[in-house]
Amino acid sequence: MRRTPRNRAALLAAALLATLLPAGAAVAHAPSGPPGGHGDRDCARTRHPLDARGRQVLAIARQAQQDLKLKAVLLRVDDGGREVVTDALGESMTSVPAEPDMHFRAGSVAFAHIGTTLLRLVEQGRVDLDATVEPWLPEVPRANEITLRMLANNTSGLHDYVTDPNFGAELTAAPFRAWTPDELLAFPFSHDFWYAPGTNWSYSHANYLLLERALERITGQRIDRLVEEQVTGPLGLRNTQNNFTPEIPAPVLHAFTSDRGLYEESTFWNPSWTTGPGAVITSTVCDMARSARGIGSGELISRRSYRTLLDPGTVGLGVPTAKCPADICLKQTEAKHFGLGVIVANGWLLQNPSFSGYAAIQAYLPSKRLSIAVSATKTPDTAEGNMAEVVAERIAAALAPEHPLQP
Repeated sequence: MRRTPRNRAALLAAALLATLLPAGAAVAHAPSGPPGGHGDRDCARTRHPLDARGRQVLAIARQAQQDLKLKAVLLRVDDGGREVVTDALGESMTSVPAEPDMHFRAGSVAFAHIGTTLLRLVEQGRVDLDATVEPWLPEVPRANEITLRMLANNTSGLHDYVTDPNFGAELTAAPFRAWTPDELLAFPFSHDFWYAPGTNWSYSHANYLLLERALERITGQRIDRLVEEQVTGPLGLRNTQNNFTPEIPAPVLHAFTSDRGLYEESTFWNPSWTTGPGAVITSTVCDMARSARGIGSGELISRRSYRTLLDPGTVGLGVPTAKCPADICLKQTEAKHFGLGVIVANGWLLQNPSFSGYAAIQAYLPSKRLSIAVSATKTPDTAEGNMAEVVAERIAAALAPEHPLQP
C-alpha cells in the first residue's frame, strides 16, 4: 500500500512513508567506523558452490539490477536459518564494488525491534500494553486516551509529520539539518487528530517517536540500550546499531537520490528526522536476514505475544472518514495489515525502509522458514519507489509462488 507525494517539496520525506502498507555526483568521504570496526567478516559472498536455488536467486537479482537500473544490490536469502545465497552486485561508488558486508541505513527495521521489545517488557511485567501514556507523556494531547498499544500499532490518530508540506519543505531545503524530537512533534501537535484514539488506523512516525520516549521514561534506559538488551543482543545482530550522528560504520554502501530534482549523493544526509535519538539504525543484509527470522518467527516472545505481534487490533480498521482520507486511513485486512512494528502481507512479516536514496527490505515467511534481505541504491534512471522490494518480490515469486510478497 502506497501514498503518492502531493508535491515535490514533500517527496524526500514521503519516500519513507511510501514503503508502508501500508532512496557524475560529488562523493563524500565515509567516516571511519567504530573502534575495531571492519565490517561483518561473516557477511561475505557465499563461499560454497551455489545449489540450484542459490543460482536461481542470484540470476533473478542480476536481472532485476539491470531491469530496474540499480546502482547496487546487496542480498541475503536463508532457508530455515541456513544460507541460500549472500552476494552484492554493482557499485557503492564509481569504481568501488559493492560488498555484502557494507552498512546502510535501515530505518523502520528499528520499529520491528521496538515492537518486540515492547512485547518482551509486557511479558516481564514491566509495562501494560493497554496502559495510557499520560503518566510518562503528559505533554501529548489526549495522553489520557492513548495507550502504548495504540502508539505501537498506529491507531493513536496523530498526524504524521512526514506528510506535512511544511515539514517536507524544510527537510528538502536542509537535508543535513539535525532535528530534535520536540521540533518533529510540533508538526503533528499543531493538527487535530485524524480520529479518536483507537478507533481507526493511519501510519504516523510520531507514534514510534513517542513510544521510544515512553519506554525510556518507563524503564530508565536509553532506547538503544534497551533494544540491545531485549532484541538485537539476543539475536546476535552485531552490525545493527544506533548512530547519534549521520555517521555510518565502515564499510559504507553509498546512496544517491534525485529527491531534490538533481542526482546527488545522499549518504550522509542527517537521518535524525526518521525517528527518535537512539533508534536511528544502520545494518547489513546479513543482520537483516537474521532480524527477519528472529522477529518474524517470534523467537524471543511467547505464543500469546506472537499472536499480538501478528494482529494487535488493526485488522478491520482503516476506514476513510470526512477527516481522514483513503490514502491516510488505509484499509487493514487479514491478508495485509500493520502488526506490532511489522507489516503482515500474504503470510510474510516484513519491514521495508526507503528514504534519502536508501531502499531495503527484510521479510520472513513462517510457513516456509524463508528469510529475504535486500538493500538497493539508485542510478539517475531508477524509478521512484522502494526497488529493494521489487527485487525481493521477484525472489519470493520463485521460492514461494503461493505467497506473493507485495508490501
